[in-house]
Amino acid sequence: MKTRMRYCIFLLTLVFSLFACAQKQEAVLQVVLLAGQSNMVGHGDFDKLDQELVKRIEAVSDRVFVSSSNNSKLPAKALSASFSITEPKGKYPFPKHFGPELFIGLTLAEAHPTKKFLLIKKAVGGTSLYGAWNPNWTAEKANEAERGDERKNMQLFKEHVTNIENQLTKLKKAKRAYQIIGLAWMQGEGDTNKNSTARSYKSNLEKLIASYRKELNAPNLPFVIGQINVLPRKFKEGPGLVRAAMLAVAKSDKKVAIIETVAKAPWTDFPKHSDNLHYNCEGQKRLGIAFGQEFMKFNIEK
Repeated sequence: MKTRMRYCIFLLTLVFSLFACAQKQEAVLQVVLLAGQSNMVGHGDFDKLDQELVKRIEAVSDRVFVSSSNNSKLPAKALSASFSITEPKGKYPFPKHFGPELFIGLTLAEAHPTKKFLLIKKAVGGTSLYGAWNPNWTAEKANEAERGDERKNMQLFKEHVTNIENQLTKLKKAKRAYQIIGLAWMQGEGDTNKNSTARSYKSNLEKLIASYRKELNAPNLPFVIGQINVLPRKFKEGPGLVRAAMLAVAKSDKKVAIIETVAKAPWTDFPKHSDNLHYNCEGQKRLGIAFGQEFMKFNIEK
């Protein structure tokens, strides 16, 4: 009888231990940060995704949530509803626009089927690292780099950090453990237009990375750069300077990775819309997958 009792106690202890381990694993929410301009906002046509892909996205949507741009105080959206709705017009005759987060979320969730993810995104088209995204924002720099009064008043780094802190505060209040996997950066086209913004991009990007790490108290925060490949516009040398700056930063920091891109049409790596600027449905799909794969090279807590 005593032997049987000890065996029952052993089994109960084992079951509770396994349950506690499972609860501990479930409690660690994986957080991904996303920031940038229009190709981070995203102009992929959600309705062009094939039904098999949509089913896969829906299958992980109870484990992947997205807080985008200005809704940090609202509940995050499930992945399958993370697209933005805009009026169909001009070169984008479709209503549902998605960015890299859709396939970052899918890639990570399918690779880690026991985990949940929260993606916190801030993105505004046409903005500059020199101006709106500068951690040391000044009105003078914003006036030099940004187009339009609205963008000249934006302090996007500060806003993104506030959004992140709002979401993390919710998790702390709920006593939910989390791990920040890293940050996806898809920006730079806006800095190619002027000599001053393009030539200072490397130092500004290094400053941005250091500032995110400092503000989030995460000195080893992984940072994944999507290399821009915009065609020359107002400043011929601009795209080459910014692309080279991104590569240099990635090579100088072991916790920084880069998704390299081709620099000219026909954009066979990450397909674009006819404007030769914004990634289309297939381009955004590939971009998101590439970001997700880079994140998986860094540590994701077991």
